[in-house]
Formats: sequence, structure tokens, C-alpha cells
Amino acid sequence: MGTIRKIVEGALFPMLTLVAGQSGMYRKVTGINVVESIDLIMFCRPNELVVTTGINFSHQNSSLEQLVKLAYTKKVAGFIVNTGPYIPDIPESVIKFANEHDFPIFQMPWDRRVADLLKTTFQFIATHQQEQSTEDKVLYNLLFHYKQHAESIKQNLTQLGFPPGSELAIITCTTTDAQSRIDRYEVMIQFAFQNRYKRFLRLKYKNHLIFLIDRAQTPNIPFSKTVEEIYEKITQKNSSLNVIIGKGNFHKDYENIRKSYDESLTVIQLAQLHNNRFLYKYKEIGAYKIIMGVQNRTLIESFSQDILGQLHRYDELHNTDYLSFLRIFLEENGSTSKISERQFIHRNTVLYKIKKIEMLLDMDLSNPFTKTNLYMAFLIEDVLTHQ
Repeated sequence: MGTIRKIVEGALFPMLTLVAGQSGMYRKVTGINVVESIDLIMFCRPNELVVTTGINFSHQNSSLEQLVKLAYTKKVAGFIVNTGPYIPDIPESVIKFANEHDFPIFQMPWDRRVADLLKTTFQFIATHQQEQSTEDKVLYNLLFHYKQHAESIKQNLTQLGFPPGSELAIITCTTTDAQSRIDRYEVMIQFAFQNRYKRFLRLKYKNHLIFLIDRAQTPNIPFSKTVEEIYEKITQKNSSLNVIIGKGNFHKDYENIRKSYDESLTVIQLAQLHNNRFLYKYKEIGAYKIIMGVQNRTLIESFSQDILGQLHRYDELHNTDYLSFLRIFLEENGSTSKISERQFIHRNTVLYKIKKIEMLLDMDLSNPFTKTNLYMAFLIEDVLTHQ
């Protein structure tokens, strides 16, 4: 995908200097438009670059600032100011606005032709669209039609920077509700992964954004840190989190990359069932993996029923929520203040519910072994529901 970042880093655009909005380099570029009047901003489309010389501006500084702000509302990718006789320099007010809104602003000197910029941008977009199409096809066949295209996949992966013997894994990103589309967060997620990985392949499949990564090109920074940064930005933007990310194990054999994809989906499903945003990688699902490997379903069902059955029955009979409260109690490690804050209830209510559950289950919730058994029972319920 062509992004502002690729423009900044590429050799095709020596005429452009990024002067503001550096944090918005993740924005994708799908076109370019020359706008010399505020009235013409209506013809701009999302993800276009907007270029202006200011030739028709009535008031130099205020007109440019107004045009930049209107372009931002149109969700354009960035703004290019051709500085010269009509706009000698970019006002501080424009730079301040761009930095505050992560809106990239470029400066282009007067001796560089706008026509050449347009030609170069069109070539840039066409090249990256072709590259993305090739990558999409290779990753799609690797995941879903490997046996039919094994030889060509091996050759293509080598050409794309994944040499034979590489340990590869799949990261899958999706939304937690059917109404939201992952496309909305695609550029933000891809930008984060560009900062983390030197090279990856990307594929959009249904409502999944799928990445192929190489262990050799993976930094020492924990994967969880990158995911949390993505989650934090999405939460700031939406006031809620409706994206979930899961990573499968690394595999050397190409025929096992589909397994890594399935593992990433398992992480996502378990994280959703358990409402656990801190579950990121298949190798970290821990006890889930053991439970899923148990062949005797009756045994684990009986264990879960013995532990939680009484609470299930009491909640159904009295229309209470002790079961869900117990789960939160375990997730917050029994912290009265955290439970109170999370449940929006008084500390005394928290203490009352703890005592009530202890009485119903005839268990001491301060006992570590008891907590382990209770947590295991919940994990079993998650797995049985998932299956």
C-alpha cells in the first residue's frame, strides 16, 4: 500500500520536504489533486494528496489555513504547499494545526514543476497497487491453496524477501462486532507493523487483515507492546476498543503456515470468549492448550460442573450475577478497589458478594489453590463453548 511514509522514505520525491504532521505518516495515498481555491475543495476525495500554489488566494495566510482545515475534514492523505511568489512560507498556525491533527504537510520549492509531481505520484500509486496485488495473491495461495501452487509460492516468497528456511507466522486482526469493518483501522495497524517489522506481506480476507511475518526480521520489542499501542490509539479514537489481534506460532514448513493462521484465529476466539484483551499469542494460551488436548470431554465437564455448578443454579434461580462477578474477581486478582471501579459498585458491595460466593461454594476465595481451580473451571467453559 502506498503511504505517506513511503513517499518520505522513497527516492521518487526529492522535491518534497515534510514540515508538519509526522505522526500521520501511516495515511495511505490513492490519488493527487491540485486545488487553487477554497470552493474547489469539494471535489477532493479521501486519501488524495492536495497540492496548492496559492495563486488564487485573496489573503495568503488565512486562505491557506482555511484550505488546509477543509482538506483535513475531507480526509485527504496530506497537503503539499508549492512555496514561492504566492505563498512565501507556511504559516506557524498551519504547522500547529497539522501537528495537532497528525496531518502531513509538505513543502515543495517553486522551481519544481507541479506537472512533474503529478506524474511521479501517479507512477508511485500504480507501482504500489501492482506490488500489493502480487503480495495478496501469494499470501492467499499460501494460506488456502498451498498444494496447488507450492513451487510458485516458494519462488515468489524468495523474491519478496522471505528466503527458504525462514520461520514464518501469521498475525490476524479483526473487529469484535459484525457492524464494524477492519478496513477502518487498516492503515493504523499497518503503520504500527511497519515500525515493528522490516518486511511483511498483507492480505485482506473477509473481515480479517492478515499479516505474514518472518522471525528473523522480528525485533526484540515484545509483540504485546505493539498490540497495546494499537489498542490504545483505537480506544482514543473511538472511546472503546472493537479490534482484536491474535498471532500464531512460527513454522518453517510452508504447508504449516495455514496452521499458524488457524492458531491466530484460536487466540482471537478465546480472547473474545474470555473478554481478555491481553491474550495475544497462541504460545501464551497456556492452560487452554492443555484443556483442548484432553480427549475425555466428560472429565473436564464434570470438573467445571463440580466447581461452578452451584453458582450457575443460584444465579438462574434468583436472577443474580455472582458467576460473572466471580470471573471479574479472578481477573482482578481479588483487588477490592479494582473490582469496585470496574463494576461501578461500592467497596462494601464487593465484600458482600465475595462472602456470599464463599458461602454458596463453601470455598475460601483467598486460597491460591481455590483460585486456580475456579479459574480452570472458567477456562474449561470457554473451551467447551468455543468447540
